Amino acid sequence: MEPITSAPVSANTVARMMGGQRVLGRRIRTVRQLRQAVEGGLPVGALEAVVGHVASDRFTAAALKYAIVPKTTLHRRERLTAEESARLERLARMTALAEQVWEDEERAREFLVSAQPQLDGERPVDLARSDLGTREVEALLYRIEYALPA
Repeated sequence: MEPITSAPVSANTVARMMGGQRVLGRRIRTVRQLRQAVEGGLPVGALEAVVGHVASDRFTAAALKYAIVPKTTLHRRERLTAEESARLERLARMTALAEQVWEDEERAREFLVSAQPQLDGERPVDLARSDLGTREVEALLYRIEYALPA
């Protein structure tokens, strides 16, 4: 069976995860609008918003932020680069999907920051650094949601 890899998470949901119109400075309704925002560089506030959904303590929050943007660079900028924004969008999309699957923010957070045997012991938040890693996590979340065999 071919794994399901297309995300049912809407662009609007991902944008809300990143702080919505207040943080992004515009309303995002479509994938095209989300792509344009990512390519133009997301505001640093979007990073804070997403990390707030994932991290339960300041140490985890710092590690997540600095995995997306180096510490020395983060404090000098108001906007992320397109590459950093793409990493953030993947983490936001993955987080939104985890919250949808688990139907509970705390359970989703625990899933995202814990080593998962089905992912060879890797943490989903670490796999969000690449597109392929994100696809692996999304496929696992679909298997969980639809009770498909691992």
